Amino acid sequence: MSTPYPFTAIVGQDDLRLGLLLNAVSPAVGGVLVRGEKGTAKSTAVRALAALMPEVPVVPGCRFSCDPASPDPACPDGPHAEAAGVSRPARTVELPVGASEDRLVGALDIERALSEGVKAFEPGLLADAHRGILYVDEVNLLHDHLVDLLLDAAAMGASYVEREGVSVRHAARFLLVGTMNPEEGELRPQLLDRFGLTVEVSASRDTDERVEVVRRRLAYDDDPEGFAARWAEEEGALRERIAAARVLLPRVVLSDGVLRQIAATCAAFEVDGMRADIVMARTATALAAWAGREEVTADDVRQAALLALPHRRRRNPFDAPGLDEDKLDQTLDEAGPPENSDGDDQPDPDGGGDDDGGGGGGGGVPPQADGEDRTPPQGSEGDPPSPAPEGAPDAPGRPAGGEQQPVAAAEPFRTKMLSVPGLGEGAAGRRSRARTEHGRTTGARRPQGALTKLHLAATVQAAAPHQRARGRAGRGLVVRRDDLRQATREGREGNLVLFVVDASGSMAARQRMSAVKGAVLSLLLDAYQRRDKVGLVTFRGKEAEVALPPTSSVDAAAARLESLPTGGRTPLAAGLLKAHDVLRVERLRDPSRRPLLVVVTDGRATGGPEPVALAGRAGRLHRSEGTASVVVDCESGYVRLGLAGELARELGGTAVTLDELRADSIAGLVKDVTAAGRAA
Repeated sequence: MSTPYPFTAIVGQDDLRLGLLLNAVSPAVGGVLVRGEKGTAKSTAVRALAALMPEVPVVPGCRFSCDPASPDPACPDGPHAEAAGVSRPARTVELPVGASEDRLVGALDIERALSEGVKAFEPGLLADAHRGILYVDEVNLLHDHLVDLLLDAAAMGASYVEREGVSVRHAARFLLVGTMNPEEGELRPQLLDRFGLTVEVSASRDTDERVEVVRRRLAYDDDPEGFAARWAEEEGALRERIAAARVLLPRVVLSDGVLRQIAATCAAFEVDGMRADIVMARTATALAAWAGREEVTADDVRQAALLALPHRRRRNPFDAPGLDEDKLDQTLDEAGPPENSDGDDQPDPDGGGDDDGGGGGGGGVPPQADGEDRTPPQGSEGDPPSPAPEGAPDAPGRPAGGEQQPVAAAEPFRTKMLSVPGLGEGAAGRRSRARTEHGRTTGARRPQGALTKLHLAATVQAAAPHQRARGRAGRGLVVRRDDLRQATREGREGNLVLFVVDASGSMAARQRMSAVKGAVLSLLLDAYQRRDKVGLVTFRGKEAEVALPPTSSVDAAAARLESLPTGGRTPLAAGLLKAHDVLRVERLRDPSRRPLLVVVTDGRATGGPEPVALAGRAGRLHRSEGTASVVVDCESGYVRLGLAGELARELGGTAVTLDELRADSIAGLVKDVTAAGRAA
């Protein structure tokens, strides 16, 4: 086993270290989610935490880490006779993003269960993590079915494995730690709420601190054991401080005044449910124990709010996490100071080490006012300049090339579901029909590799004709490997939704472009909820550009949309050809993920010879490759040319107006996209 990087040798990252240490003091805090850019020691800090955790007493030989003082009466390895326990280091179990369900919860030997009637169970990662740390790197990329299992285990403190009437249950209480890069997509709200604390990390911009990071990392890589030995004294001191804080924790007093401040803070920031109040109370208590005090102070409550509330106050996926610290201070003052609190004590997150760049408690993320106006300035009257006719010279005060300032998006709305026809085999999601490991059973087949979902009826049917030849004498069914049948299931997949947005002068009227941005933002929200990848191509002036390559970060797409300028001619063909290039590359990268092309335009095409004919040929190119598409018709006014409908026919797709896109529209319940050459 490789020597982990010492926790006390980590430079800076005060909030990260404090969040992890508080969970080491009080696992009831509920874990920590670490958000930040790549290369900021997120994984290094989590792996280093295990060396600081106290040893765990376990029942000898128990695969489920039962506590000898109170063994689990339902333990699959039990019942346990009274015996002296043995101590072992706390485990840090890593859950890979691509893990199977059986690897997470464990697997049953189906053949033995059918033929012998015994529960032959192989524990999974949840059993290994019991009474330890379950670490998920890139937790935002975890498949939905694994997220569901984690939610169940975290809520009940137990894992259940159910297979065709055979049931196994075992305890699964663990400290959940996840790391993620927000650029790669956000977490489901249900899982986000399960993390007790959240911290934001970023690389230091201080030159001396960056130099020290590189120096220590190179020294560790050259001689891990020697480097760890140089930090052994600091590690030991920090380990002793954690143990002392754990002993002190039950004696910490949480007064009524403190509870009132906590409740007032959670109410002021309008967090959902009561979990935030409970987590804040536990965090403030752990902070007091960490500081060596038996009473919680106002500073503890403030620090607890900065760690426990930012990820709970988000009202929609595009809100950045964070707290308005002025509002927090005002709320705490109005709620009144807790009894016997002078607020002078400050927690020290670095455990006494002076060389690790530590310092004050830090906490939370940079403040962000709730009502902060992010709309770019629109001129003296708050409106952008009116669009000039295409090809007209630039008016005074107008940006060069007819470009106009971005306008804010209209209020988003719930959209109808746009789906890709047919049956795919892509990544799990919630948009289009697909063959998946989860969903309703549609048939059976011989297993290819390990059996994961047994089709019991098909297995019995395959084994039944051979019972006499196999010498069956008792009541048990004689089952061979060749008899086993895998259940085929149908569920939903996530798609690649590529937006091609017309940003030309014909779309530049303020109300019109605001409505268009509102529609695209609504579709982005829908893509976020359905676990799609998204990309953004825009066209205006003389060319098209990839504003955002395909990504899982819907937040990034929304940010690019917000800053999208408009003006100039309408190179519709260039936009469609650029989208074709993007999809061609993505088919090579991820051939199983099916694309959905969403073209947002009024259908007009200008610039160059025969622009309409060129756009038609580009549309037929997409149709020839079977790309599912939909055209969102943005044409408005009493006189309509119907050009968007013509483009949809060239693409072999469907056209919908902005009004028809709304889920509450009377035009229909669902618009299914049709692909070229595909039979109904």
